[in-house]
Amino acid sequence: MRRAPYFGWGIAVCLLTACLGAPGLVRAALADTIILKNGSHIVAAGVTRENGMVSFETSTGRLSLPESIVERIQKDSTGLAAPSNPRATDLKIAPPHEEPAGGEEAALIVRDGALDRDALASLDAAASGGRADAVARAVGAESAAGRFEFESGNLEEALAHAQRAASLAPSQVSLLLEVAYFNIMRSENTAALDTLERARSLAPDSPDVAKLAGWAEYNLNHLPEAVADWKRAQQLRPEAGVGQALEKAERDLEIEANFREGRSAHFDLRYYGGAAPGLAHDILQMLEEDFQSTATLLDYSPPEPIAVVLYTNEAFIDVTRAPKWVNGLNDGRIRLPVQGLDSVTPELAHVLKHELAHSFISLKTRDRSPVWVQEGIAQWVEGVRVGSQAALLLAMYDRHEDPSLSVLEESFLGASSDTAEVDYAWSLAVVEAVIASGGPGDINRFLDAITTEHSTEAAAEKALRMNYADLNRFTAEYLRRAYPQ
Repeated sequence: MRRAPYFGWGIAVCLLTACLGAPGLVRAALADTIILKNGSHIVAAGVTRENGMVSFETSTGRLSLPESIVERIQKDSTGLAAPSNPRATDLKIAPPHEEPAGGEEAALIVRDGALDRDALASLDAAASGGRADAVARAVGAESAAGRFEFESGNLEEALAHAQRAASLAPSQVSLLLEVAYFNIMRSENTAALDTLERARSLAPDSPDVAKLAGWAEYNLNHLPEAVADWKRAQQLRPEAGVGQALEKAERDLEIEANFREGRSAHFDLRYYGGAAPGLAHDILQMLEEDFQSTATLLDYSPPEPIAVVLYTNEAFIDVTRAPKWVNGLNDGRIRLPVQGLDSVTPELAHVLKHELAHSFISLKTRDRSPVWVQEGIAQWVEGVRVGSQAALLLAMYDRHEDPSLSVLEESFLGASSDTAEVDYAWSLAVVEAVIASGGPGDINRFLDAITTEHSTEAAAEKALRMNYADLNRFTAEYLRRAYPQ
């Protein structure tokens, strides 16, 4: 998301699970609004008060805030959550229903919360003799190891174990599904489709094959194929998540039916017929330049092309269901309204770089990065610096009114304009302070830790040796040095 005060072209929005939560316009248990004393608003489900804490559900689990910082809780009797337009992976890709065996082997290879690699190696060695019972035990153990590593956030190791299990039993569909699922969660959608084709040849009526193929195809911007596979999956075994994804893909497909296409090394572009072809070409060229610099800065390169869609103003609102003040959106596809433009303006160039940063951060952290990290880094990559905002931020810090990073993990959209401006500025200030002290390497270690730690604060403690309170204090000290009054 990008705030208008930094330039005049409008606001670009990154809609991720961590940003807005529930997909579509969905019914929540209690979509209450927690109003904090600093003016921030949090729309959340399952809000409870107990022992001086206010707890609520988020996409990453249950969070709690001290009741002392809460002004009031506004109940929403309709039970409707805010509308959003999440990427396919934000619709909570359910793992395959058909889970491989391995319960007994899991007890052998997981001890005291850690993987016993010696025990696993022993089972693998026994399987090398080819005895059916030994192979079955090794398959179960490798599959169990993959699920353990996946739950621990180690997707690379999870995939390696799943592939080892599938190599030992290549005709077992459940193992192929597990490999494909891990591929998709690693944004390796082409590899997932290759595996799913093998699974489909073995089980042509598997709803899990169709479901996962739909997600991989959608992520690759293959809308007709995704719609066909999700329809097939719903016929075989209806699932709410697949239904939501199908509705979203059908809406995209209807809008983009007559769009033109353009491609470059790292981008798959679609644009409405009235858009100037020269504009599409220039956007791809600009994105390619930004891709290289962003890959260097964030020490990461997305494994597959990033989808970009250019709309008329009306079509943009129709397909994204975004408020009229949103002038750009990233939900796994970079979506921009460009009606009336025939060249890349300086303002559009800023939006492109900002939204591309969101794609990198989301893919690098596998959609686990919270809002303040997303927005802080995206602004920094774009070239925005705290500047004149420093005085306001320091005055708030000195009055003990600096934003809580725990609160800034959630969407800024519910906040007032003034509060949101502070939220963006403080998020940028934290990132700017970290990079000024330790360079981009510190931010990259932080992003890597986010993929494996149980919370963002735990990731900060691991990578930066600071908890949230330390980070705010560190940021204030940086602002005093960098922007003296």
